[in-house]
Amino acid sequence: MWRLLIFFSVIGIAAALIARWWFGLRILKSEGSRTCVCDLDKWLPAPGDDAVLHRAEGTADEFGKQLRLKALSQWREREPKAAGARESSKKFGLAVPPLSGIVAILAVMVAKIPVVGAISVVLAATALAAILSLLSIAPELQAIMRNAREMREKKHFRRRDDEEAVIRCAIAHAWKEALPPILKLLQK
Repeated sequence: MWRLLIFFSVIGIAAALIARWWFGLRILKSEGSRTCVCDLDKWLPAPGDDAVLHRAEGTADEFGKQLRLKALSQWREREPKAAGARESSKKFGLAVPPLSGIVAILAVMVAKIPVVGAISVVLAATALAAILSLLSIAPELQAIMRNAREMREKKHFRRRDDEEAVIRCAIAHAWKEALPPILKLLQK
């Protein structure tokens, strides 16, 4: 039974890591270093950015991060329940794997489950957190696309290629940040 749980947990974790790499890290590596030029009169700084001077030229990675932060900020104002649910799934992924590890260690110490059982419990909790996080990413991606549509209409960037690179990087950042922190350590 424990080995079957390990098997399905490893499949779930592997699928989550592959999705993060394919939709996030791979895009950031290929598009992130592209130099983009924006119109500073139209491009607003990210929420919480108090810098007096902003550069019109930067990488698609930097502009993508800013676009994602703007989209999340507006999404929280427009749909607080949906944004709260997304934050809750992130908190679940932050707390559950380490807590399950502590519980599994204590269960092994009092001889309630074998070591293989403890490993399977931790892997199952991590897989569950990763899958829940990936299942709740769609509203965040929709918020980014809504802001991207507004950005296209207002022509924040002089070149269409720059716009596309920034949008792809913003979406890639959402995928990069989707998994629980314990899995982010495996994939940098």
